[in-house]
Amino acid sequence: MRIGAGITLAAITLALAVPAIAALVNKKTPYFGSISADKARMRTGPGRAYPASWLYRRADLPVKVLDIYERGAWYKVEDPGGIQGWMLGTLISETRTGIVLGTVAELRDSPREGGRIRWRAAPGVVGRLSKCARGWCYFDAHGRGGYVEAVRLWGVEPGEVLN
Repeated sequence: MRIGAGITLAAITLALAVPAIAALVNKKTPYFGSISADKARMRTGPGRAYPASWLYRRADLPVKVLDIYERGAWYKVEDPGGIQGWMLGTLISETRTGIVLGTVAELRDSPREGGRIRWRAAPGVVGRLSKCARGWCYFDAHGRGGYVEAVRLWGVEPGEVLN
């Protein structure tokens, strides 16, 4: 009975994941996503037989999806440092994140230069992105959020609008 229940649970889990994976596969490349696992291997080609070229240990790290292979089984991605390679499709999420570039970024209470500074984020800090418009994005790093100029972040295109 337990084996049957385990198989049923696995089938339900897979059925729920398929629409999310299908949505990613149907997006036009290139687009931004993020790494969904605490540990993710980048490979030199689209398959487990290809050697791993990098091991990422940072869930939510933004990546740019450049190509999709075998109906979403493998994604060719680029990381914030410009390194390109292949990752299992299940390791890529549609969750939009960004990483602070250059110098310390000021997180403001409103999307304007004169907004009050709520927090500061050092280069390399990763946060979730939302409300991007007119060159500003709401950036949330573990509950500490504010508006940041989009040009200060990798993970969003200039002029891109996000809800």
